Amino acid sequence: MGGGIVVAIIILAVVVLGVAVARNQANNRARQLDDAKAEARRWVERLGGQVINLTGTDEPSRQAIADAAERYTAAGSQMEQATTVDQARLVTKTAMEGLYYIRAARLAMGLDPGPELPVDPEQQRAGRVEQDRRVSVEGHSYEASPMPGRGTPHYYPGGRVAGRPVPQGWYSEPWWKPALVAGAWGIGTVLLFDAMFSGMAGIPDASAWEAGYDAGQADAIADSGGDAGGDAGGDAGGDAGGDYGSDYGGGGDFGGGSDFGGGDFGGGDFF
Repeated sequence: MGGGIVVAIIILAVVVLGVAVARNQANNRARQLDDAKAEARRWVERLGGQVINLTGTDEPSRQAIADAAERYTAAGSQMEQATTVDQARLVTKTAMEGLYYIRAARLAMGLDPGPELPVDPEQQRAGRVEQDRRVSVEGHSYEASPMPGRGTPHYYPGGRVAGRPVPQGWYSEPWWKPALVAGAWGIGTVLLFDAMFSGMAGIPDASAWEAGYDAGQADAIADSGGDAGGDAGGDAGGDAGGDYGSDYGGGGDFGGGSDFGGGDFGGGDFF
């Protein structure tokens, strides 16, 4: 009888503890969500103030402000539906994109761009247009430039679109927008990317871009391939030379320093 009471008390204590832990976790999640939404709301309000009060004076600045307004509308819609911390952070990211457009618009008009914005790692990894380019792909002309101009009124702050990096810069048209809307790139876009950015520093080549790699990833993969090849050749050559030199003696044709012991077959022509 007494043992049953003890067991019941232990079970009750475990249940009470579990309820308390679950309640604390729920409260922590609620606080985290409230904090994330408050942070997102701050950036959305900042973007809204800029969109309302800033008027473009030329085509690049007007277009950049229009793009910022799109981000403001999207961020507001996302905010209404945000029920998790990740969703609230997405609101912040969208609002931040809008503020990058505002910053570009102000620079295009010769105004003070305002305080620096937090650095977006994806934007950095995507690279940026470093020189003027004019190319023709399948009979259509495209331009890219690090600066706004009559021929390059469309700005993109840089980042990933449908899994592939798009460099920061000013363009003759928003060639990335179909992928932004549809979530997938059209056939032939890799040809445009190759023609527009081939040889430009800090931007991946066409094959890396098609695979979804940014410039840093492409370099890392190339380095790892070189290291692997070098390590394999070095290890194999060293092992072969050492084994042959040890097994077959020290000074003849099969010794450590001759044709088969570290020369042509031991890390040279065949490795």
